[in-house]
Amino acid sequence: MKGSAMSISRRNFLKMSALASMAVASPMLVPRTVFGANETIHVGVVGLGGRGSGAHVPALSVLPNVKVVALADPDKPRMQAAVKRMQEKDYTHQVDQYEDMRKMYERDDIQAVSVATMNYWHGLCTIWACQAGKHVFCEKPLSHFIWEGRQMVNAARKYNRIVQHGTQLRSLGAVRDAIAWIQAGNLGKIQCVTAYANKPRIPIGNRTEPLPLPEGLNYDLWCGPAQDGPIYRDRLQYDCSFTWNMGDAESVNQGVHQVDVARWVLGIEEMPRRVISLGGRFLFNDQGDVPNTQIIYYDYPEIPILYEVHNLRASKNSNDVLKFRGFSQDGVVVDCEGGWVGIDHGARSAAYDKDNKEIRSWNGGGDNFANFIDAVRADNRDLLDADVLEGQISTRIGHTGNISHRLGQKVDVAAQKKAIEDYPYMVEMHQRYLEHLAAHDIDPSETVLGEWLTCDTKNECFVDNDEANKLVKGFYRNPYLVEEIL
Repeated sequence: MKGSAMSISRRNFLKMSALASMAVASPMLVPRTVFGANETIHVGVVGLGGRGSGAHVPALSVLPNVKVVALADPDKPRMQAAVKRMQEKDYTHQVDQYEDMRKMYERDDIQAVSVATMNYWHGLCTIWACQAGKHVFCEKPLSHFIWEGRQMVNAARKYNRIVQHGTQLRSLGAVRDAIAWIQAGNLGKIQCVTAYANKPRIPIGNRTEPLPLPEGLNYDLWCGPAQDGPIYRDRLQYDCSFTWNMGDAESVNQGVHQVDVARWVLGIEEMPRRVISLGGRFLFNDQGDVPNTQIIYYDYPEIPILYEVHNLRASKNSNDVLKFRGFSQDGVVVDCEGGWVGIDHGARSAAYDKDNKEIRSWNGGGDNFANFIDAVRADNRDLLDADVLEGQISTRIGHTGNISHRLGQKVDVAAQKKAIEDYPYMVEMHQRYLEHLAAHDIDPSETVLGEWLTCDTKNECFVDNDEANKLVKGFYRNPYLVEEIL
């Protein structure tokens, strides 16, 4: 019954039962409020980069009876630029500015916060907000570390908060309808699911002198739980996501969208039983240390999930972007007995027969922010398309692949093939990987072969691997510590 209406209903029942038990056992829960359709919900936005000021602020501000009343960012010039953009868009109400989000969280008139910081801040932003009695919309990926994500889930439940994860594909009709069609068996049995992100990136720089910090930046607060050393990349913002200190590589940063869809198709809630990664950071010669080309095998007992990352162009001296089977740049392909279905990162999905002839398509959008506000207004987290728990389940899958990579070492092609020879779909994906490296004249022996890791879903860690489990728990800089929440 995987992925069926029955299994989903049972899961929701278990969630509701757990919440009811918690409410009885925990008299310290923060009271929640049902908002009438005409009552205004006040929102604060944390993190004013392109996603925060370019998506969160406008998307929330256009919703009926929703008002963005406060902004928080330790980068004052960036926050002021966001305020200016709001003024240019004819926002007439006052918007207060805070260097430290915790000051904003102290306001009783703010009911919800929207988190658009970089990955490494998601955990504390969300946990602090829940503790302050705020509902939370948190950007993807949910967490910087697997253990941290679990504390976010625990905080949402302990403090009785509604927390939405920004995997907006869960709100799109084109995705939802395509998955239902697949699960109904219209193309027969599912054989394999391939998720992929072909996002062209450029080097982030390799300075010989530290990058001067902009005036008005509270660097200690900006770094927060991450290490705060000198910066040798060319830009302060966003490019930090291509470092393990502050980011999680494309396989989590972008990949959480596609992995989330893949496991939704399969009805999966567990970690893979085993995982392995192959990849490397090729050609860039910069301060980034995450792979820009990577393949990952998530070994599930019945149907595997494959993942591919290509941050390089299609080939040397080419501006073309890779597309999986010509379908899309970023997406998911579900191979079945009778054909395949492509689910695009945008609002389109399509089904093809075994001769690659399109036989069905779906179009239809949705609004992840509106869904969050609807759940807050109704005081009902079961209305969420992407509850924090769903975010944790999907994000932790991606983290497993990166942990495999981080424990790996460079080996020749023969050793790569030996490690995966018992997994036909991985062998096929590896061949595509080698062809891509050859198109760029990259020596394949520069590939890092990650460790085969055995996962423990119950404890959200790995079996008998202390080094891997250190990366599960993560690292924090005092005093920006994530504490265990029970």
